[in-house]
Amino acid sequence: MSLLLPHPFLSAGLALMWLVLNAPPSPGNIVLALLIGLIVPAVMRALRPAPVRVRRPGLAVRLLFIVLSDMLRSNIDVASIILGLRRGERRAGFVSIPLDMQTPFGLSVLSIILTATPGTLWVQYDTHTGRLLMHLIDDTDSEGWVRRVKDRYERPLMEIFA
Repeated sequence: MSLLLPHPFLSAGLALMWLVLNAPPSPGNIVLALLIGLIVPAVMRALRPAPVRVRRPGLAVRLLFIVLSDMLRSNIDVASIILGLRRGERRAGFVSIPLDMQTPFGLSVLSIILTATPGTLWVQYDTHTGRLLMHLIDDTDSEGWVRRVKDRYERPLMEIFA
């Protein structure tokens, strides 16, 4: 069974995502979803990814809700900036954040969180210094962003993927 489905959760996730993105499901899309769900994990097996160990799944669920609420708040903030509802000075800028986390999975999830949140973008990570360069659409509180990334995202991710 592991030869056919080396990564069953990846297979199921890819097939489901294909069907969601190509709604409504048709017989052709179902066949393509199954093929993608079988072929992509087989290619992944050749890359030999290290197994992921989630130490605290409850904290992962809590982090998911934190990220979703932050994304909702950021959507509202960015919309108010674009629509001109927020007055005052705003300036785009970059902030450098010293990260303590070194696990590849934690850094990957952090990059997804920051890039998927409107108004922020993961620009660069320097493995030698452990510093993240992040772009902000409204850089009025750089130190606040450093604390936010470290406290709300990095610390839980370090516990989840430790």
